[in-house]
Amino acid sequence: MKLALLPLLVAASLHAQVPGKPVEPPNRLPPTLANVAYGKHERQVLDFYKAESSKPTPLLFFIHGGGWVNGDKAPVNDRDRFLAAGISIVSINYRYSWQAQLDGVVPPVKAPLDDAARALQFVRSKAAEWNIDKARIGASGGSAGACSSLYLAFHDDMADPKSSDPVARESTRLMTAAVSGAQTSLDPKQLIEWTPNSRYGGHAFGFMDPKDRKSRDTRFAEFLQKRESVLKWIKMYSPYEHVSKDDPPVYLIYTSAPAIGQPQKDPTHTSNYGVKLQEHCKAIGTECQLVYPGAPNVKHKTITDYLIETLKK
Repeated sequence: MKLALLPLLVAASLHAQVPGKPVEPPNRLPPTLANVAYGKHERQVLDFYKAESSKPTPLLFFIHGGGWVNGDKAPVNDRDRFLAAGISIVSINYRYSWQAQLDGVVPPVKAPLDDAARALQFVRSKAAEWNIDKARIGASGGSAGACSSLYLAFHDDMADPKSSDPVARESTRLMTAAVSGAQTSLDPKQLIEWTPNSRYGGHAFGFMDPKDRKSRDTRFAEFLQKRESVLKWIKMYSPYEHVSKDDPPVYLIYTSAPAIGQPQKDPTHTSNYGVKLQEHCKAIGTECQLVYPGAPNVKHKTITDYLIETLKK
């Protein structure tokens, strides 16, 4: 591959997987099962696309982006290619953080992340019925969906084997996660050191007017100032905090080259996030592939290439 083409390929991958910017046309065929409820809230629904196979298939578990304040499960990039490769797909909706904030969920990010875990457990509970291989599930998504995917990838298993609820007894562990434009940390102290003009993350912990979604990124200074008051939650919900040696491999792709400690044109999706997570993973002994324009040793040009190869091993 010519190096000059890499920025275009990276941009296409991120652009395709950030909600509101799909590059493929709307799905030509409806889901095999649409709006399957995995909880009681109207947003706790998922779509299932079944790959035809005589044996249990791997699964792409897709979490849409949109800053946890908007977005929808409908656009799934490269859907037909995954299905043709024998990989089934689940794409989920989840409670927005502003809805959680209005409902008194503390911190608000608990809702979308708990929903992602619950949806994954629900899907595993349907493995026999839907012909899914429980051991071969890879999460993906862009932006906030990427952050949610990494949270699942790095978090210890949230299964409760003693629960009376059979869904809660299912594992939340993944085989891998492959994401675009991921926020790898929700700690404002780290973010301001990595990228001085950082502005994202405060809404996850209630620094937002839930009745005005445009206020999402307007209170970062307050978030940083009051960091100590929410530090226990940062430790609970920031993907960076959960990395351990037994975690599955992850793949990250960004549209811009990193510049640690310098302001970024798009600080919410800067590859500075990826550089710092990769350094952290390397120190711990967890595999983390990082792709951005000009990145060295690129093994997989796109998320789709990576996931098909990894899930079909």
